[in-house]
Amino acid sequence: MRSSLVKVVLLVGSCIVAAPAAWGQAPPSFDVAIVYNALRANIVPGDNFWMQGGSAQIHGQFWRGLGVVADVAGLHTANANGAGEGLDLVTAAFGPRYTWPLAHRRCALFGQALIGEANGFHSVFPTANGVESSTHGLALEVGGGLNLPLSRHLAVRAFEADWLRTQLPNSTTGVQNNLRVGAGLVFKF
Repeated sequence: MRSSLVKVVLLVGSCIVAAPAAWGQAPPSFDVAIVYNALRANIVPGDNFWMQGGSAQIHGQFWRGLGVVADVAGLHTANANGAGEGLDLVTAAFGPRYTWPLAHRRCALFGQALIGEANGFHSVFPTANGVESSTHGLALEVGGGLNLPLSRHLAVRAFEADWLRTQLPNSTTGVQNNLRVGAGLVFKF
């Protein structure tokens, strides 16, 4: 399943990137964001803790604010739920983003919906067959943020907030609902 999901994401991404060229549209605009992230996470419902890390995002805008984004994030905590076990989480997600220019293009508000894969490791994941130290599952991410331009090629990601749903084994439902917030820099090309 893991390799098939990666192949589907790569195929869909390639088609979306190539589509504007096939239609004869103006060249797309691209940007790369480097974002510091804090994640309010839960392993089982009711037990919450914070993780820290960062993400790299590549965004291409192709037509009237509509574009696609790929987001790879890595997060870490040394003590998940006060249990003395750490947790490392890497997510890779891809999907559409819509950007609204505001205040005569002085800032840009965006919303996105992404799907991909979550990989958890260096922790304890209870399964039907016992306990594993690493696992992977589905990741869904919905949210948005605000970019403030500093120059033609540089902007500040003033804030980004996303609901991140992961499906990794735990002792109850196998689902985690997380809040990821962040801020960073955006390099425009």
